[in-house]
Amino acid sequence: MPAPLSRIPAGALVSALLAAAFCVQAGAALRPHVPLLLTATVVSLAVEGVLFRWQRVVLTAFAKAHADITVRHVLRDLLLVVALLRLGEQQEPLYTPLVGGLLAFYALHCAIQAVSVLVRRTRTLPVVTRNIDASALRLSAAPPVLLRRPGPRLVLFGLPATAGLLTTAGTGDPRCAALGVALSLGLAVLGLADLLARLLPGRRPVGEREALEWLDAWLAEYRPTAGLYFSGGVSSAYQANMWLEPLAKLEGRPLIVLRERFMVQKIAPTDVPILCLPKVSTLMRLEESSLQVLIHPSNSGKTSQVLRIPTLKHTFVNHGESDKLSSCNPYAKAYDEVWVAGPAARERYAYAEVGVEDKDVVEIGRPQLDGVRPYQGPPPGPWTTVLYAPTWEGWDGNPGNTSVIEAGENVVRALLADPGVRVLYKPHPLTGSVDPRAGAADQRIRELIRAANRERAVPRPRDTAELAALTRELDRLTTLAGRPGADQVERMLVQSAPEPGRAEAVARATAAWEEAYWASLPEGEHQVVVDARPTLYSCFNQADLLISDVSSVISDFLASGKPYAVANTSGLAEDVYRKTFPTVRAATVLTPDAAGVPELLDAVRHPEKDELGVARAELKRHLLGPDEPTSQERFNRAVRELCSAALAHRARMEERLAEEVPTEIPDQRRSATPPQRAHP
Repeated sequence: MPAPLSRIPAGALVSALLAAAFCVQAGAALRPHVPLLLTATVVSLAVEGVLFRWQRVVLTAFAKAHADITVRHVLRDLLLVVALLRLGEQQEPLYTPLVGGLLAFYALHCAIQAVSVLVRRTRTLPVVTRNIDASALRLSAAPPVLLRRPGPRLVLFGLPATAGLLTTAGTGDPRCAALGVALSLGLAVLGLADLLARLLPGRRPVGEREALEWLDAWLAEYRPTAGLYFSGGVSSAYQANMWLEPLAKLEGRPLIVLRERFMVQKIAPTDVPILCLPKVSTLMRLEESSLQVLIHPSNSGKTSQVLRIPTLKHTFVNHGESDKLSSCNPYAKAYDEVWVAGPAARERYAYAEVGVEDKDVVEIGRPQLDGVRPYQGPPPGPWTTVLYAPTWEGWDGNPGNTSVIEAGENVVRALLADPGVRVLYKPHPLTGSVDPRAGAADQRIRELIRAANRERAVPRPRDTAELAALTRELDRLTTLAGRPGADQVERMLVQSAPEPGRAEAVARATAAWEEAYWASLPEGEHQVVVDARPTLYSCFNQADLLISDVSSVISDFLASGKPYAVANTSGLAEDVYRKTFPTVRAATVLTPDAAGVPELLDAVRHPEKDELGVARAELKRHLLGPDEPTSQERFNRAVRELCSAALAHRARMEERLAEEVPTEIPDQRRSATPPQRAHP
């Protein structure tokens, strides 16, 4: 029994429709049938538009099968020419110029593509910048997107020719086809001229040598002291973004060093100068700069490249504080120092025996948590806000990594069963990226929350004008400048040095937005938080209770001193679980069936029943260190001391080099003794 149309993928339906349109067009061209020819051609053009708008995956499949847009467009026009020849067999000489014009158009299309590649290469600089005035590199606006994308360009530029051929097929007037082909040729010539003009010496960016000379000059002028080094995939930018604010507050002149070009736009809004140095040879120019320390929030394959620079000191800060084995990666021993939050991480490295010596471990706290508000007592209003923030499934397949699969729905159902609970559900951004079961469970949890909101039927506030205005202001301050069709060179031009005071304005706007956002929500309405705003730490400040997994989320939440629970899906007994993961020491441990949720909520509402308050305070100091001095102050001090060590090391190396190399190299031409002739 054939499958219903609703179960057939949309891409397959569109592909079948396109194939059918070509078949009908071919039949209508070989056995001339004008109405059928017109209908099939229009349908095929419409399907092309659908593919470019909604089915890019199908376009990729066609390209892999060598049936890309060029082949399809040539075939479509060829069938129209065949139809004209069959319809006007006595007028074949009239159509010869049309065929020649079409051939010239396709030749120009190929020429435009070749020149477009040359333009792109001239606009691919060895360094990509943000928050830096790089106008000296002769930056300019990018060519129109249409000239850089061969598929849409061919369809649009070739549309007059196709329309003209169709009109001639319907009317028998060759002038329509001639006019259409002429228009297509004119568009192609204009496009080619625009690209060729961009290759003129005065209109293209500087060459590689000049760009590298500019980089050296900028480094010498800015004189960076400490930098954040980051390399990773598209979804890993959050690991660097969590360190942007502490980095911006550093003493001296901070810098962000990236390796992947796409990552420049993935870094969150910041005023710190950003340099992307894709090539190793360009990266090595940092050796001659004033840069002294690089801070690494993650390990990557390209980390080993920058570790080769002998004038720099390197420290690993990780992108979270958790009991997972990934927090004690053996790669950490490659760094000069490892900076951790508190004594717990120091003990963790000693226990793991991965080669990190205790003398190289420095406790700095978690500077990102200075804005987390401390515990203020039980919920003051009618609602108990519970933040369920599970982590993702990880790469190792350990069932205890995430509670979403085995316990997530049970936890949320138990929370929703309490009429006085408001749920904030914030899943990890990578949930479902490895195990499809996690993604499916995440979707079911979201539906549970939506259904609960429908039943609760909380009326929405009438006036959200203030939030809308604050959103526009915050977007204006934080949205990276540049039009959608801009390339890297154009973005470097528009994302130049920031205006003075922008960072302070962003901080004020963010605080005002968060206050207005939470105030705008209907009282008691459950929320699924998946956007960049509000942040996880903003959710911390709203929550009375956290339920999560063994991850940096619970370590960070401990900064608030509020109650928290961990869902144990590892299969370990509770006593073994607590011993294995010290961050669980002050938590309520929930079983996968979430049977202990009612008692947990009761303890949150009645602090006298909370038996873990003292344990949380002790664990907070153990994991995150003391409250005074602040984490930011300890972070600054660690950077200063490592910078001093880098400068001392550099001075020693220069002194040794001076001792080893003679101060004056004799001139061999003057000191060489002429050969003596042998006497008989």
